[in-house]
Amino acid sequence: MLRRILRRIRHRVRQFAGALRPRLDDAARAEADACLEAPQRALFEAMMLRDQQHGIEVLRRVRAAAPAPDPPLFVAALLHDCGKGRVQLWQRVAFVLLEVAAPWLLRRIAVEHGAEWRRPFWRLLHHPELGARLAAEAGAGADTVRMVREQDAKHPDHRLALLQAADDA
Repeated sequence: MLRRILRRIRHRVRQFAGALRPRLDDAARAEADACLEAPQRALFEAMMLRDQQHGIEVLRRVRAAAPAPDPPLFVAALLHDCGKGRVQLWQRVAFVLLEVAAPWLLRRIAVEHGAEWRRPFWRLLHHPELGARLAAEAGAGADTVRMVREQDAKHPDHRLALLQAADDA
């Protein structure tokens, strides 16, 4: 139990450090472009740079773990966080802390229509559904849309389990 908690803390610290200076080189961008059609590429480009970087990392992990090429899964890996929208780093940190320490407070402050600073918390809380809608509007297939929507499912199928493991790695 303690090892799991320490692993999770280490993961979050690395995530925070990577979020301070996100980068996406030409090779990574080309890697994403090869998986995405034009409307999906536009959706990917509209994501915050740190979310694009994370999507590329998830794509690479999924590719390494997948038994065969799986284009719908690869698109889901790149777009799974597209529903988050623009979120300040302090809001992401506060979201993670509140999610663990005070989920009741997170749900109370996360409102869709209200003070500007509260809306990102709502988007972070509901990003799988929001992202699924955006992916569908960008022409992603039903399988990709399902994986984006169900990315936090408790009992995932094999492909969704690959996505979840790659997202958490």
